[in-house]
Amino acid sequence: MKITKAQAQANRERVVETASRLFRERGYDGVGVADLMAAAGFTHGGFYKQFRSKADLMAESAACGIAQTVALSEDVDAPEFVRYYLSREHRDARATGCTMAALGGDAARQPQAVRATFAAGIESLLAALSPEGNALDGVDPSQARARSLDILAHAVGAIVMSRACPDDSPLADEILAVCRDEILTSMSPSASAGESTRDHGSGASARPE
Repeated sequence: MKITKAQAQANRERVVETASRLFRERGYDGVGVADLMAAAGFTHGGFYKQFRSKADLMAESAACGIAQTVALSEDVDAPEFVRYYLSREHRDARATGCTMAALGGDAARQPQAVRATFAAGIESLLAALSPEGNALDGVDPSQARARSLDILAHAVGAIVMSRACPDDSPLADEILAVCRDEILTSMSPSASAGESTRDHGSGASARPE
């Protein structure tokens, strides 16, 4: 029986969401097309009616997963988002956690379209870490962006390192706690104000003639 366009779209979204979860859990090389389609409730033969290639699905599923992480930040401020991101709960939820932390290493070896999706995802996560008013008066936008990049790289790296440790490892928890505290301290108003003062104080002497 022929399915409607709406049902076909719903089926496609189901495959994308299933792929997003399985790729995060097992890695890109750990999931074959047949297993992926079976997990979504479809036959292997239907894959190429929906996607041009596995890489095409990788890109779409990465966008889906990153959007889920960004959505978590929408109703909380940046420090609260960091507290959740660098928590045991998030670290242990591989299948539903941050796509950037789960698949960033794999993405580096994938086709251009996949890496372009991750680059767009980085921009989305930077925006999540830059709420309104994040750039204090007198702080150059490029400095505010640099601060957000530092926080994001710090947080993603902490999750990767913590997950690399054995289960229940004290080191795994130590990595999360230390990085979380360091990031939250760097995000405090006093830290931002101090950085702004240092930048302004050195600006005149650093400027070329």
